[in-house]
Amino acid sequence: MDKIRVKKLKENAVLPTYGSADAAGADLYACLQEKITINPGESAFVPTGLAMEIPNGYAGLIYARSGLACKRGLAPANKVGVIDSDYRGEFIVVLHNHGDLPQEIAHGERIAQLVITPVFTPGFTEVAELNDTARSGGGFGSTGK
Repeated sequence: MDKIRVKKLKENAVLPTYGSADAAGADLYACLQEKITINPGESAFVPTGLAMEIPNGYAGLIYARSGLACKRGLAPANKVGVIDSDYRGEFIVVLHNHGDLPQEIAHGERIAQLVITPVFTPGFTEVAELNDTARSGGGFGSTGK
């Protein structure tokens, strides 16, 4: 796959860009008529003004931008957004303010990053028993430090 087909739903939308030649995630940009403020503990729907055609067998994963999350406390409310290959609506990022101060988002600001990844969709079969492993049912810290 060389290209993702992108449709601008709003004239002032900005196409995703990669910050460096080897970046895994492409930056997504806010597409706003006016700035929005996200108060501490609140979330806001931030449109990108874009729809995309993710190929079958792939998904788009929406992740936080590290600088936005670490410096301003803004990250996707659902932690990682999943965009299925059959979705053709606008990409909207729900940002949550984890910080103590209100944060403004302006048009054209980088708000998240999009990673395109292959997905596998195996079927599920009910069984009476599962194969045993050394770890077995141990979880949440069971493997030690």
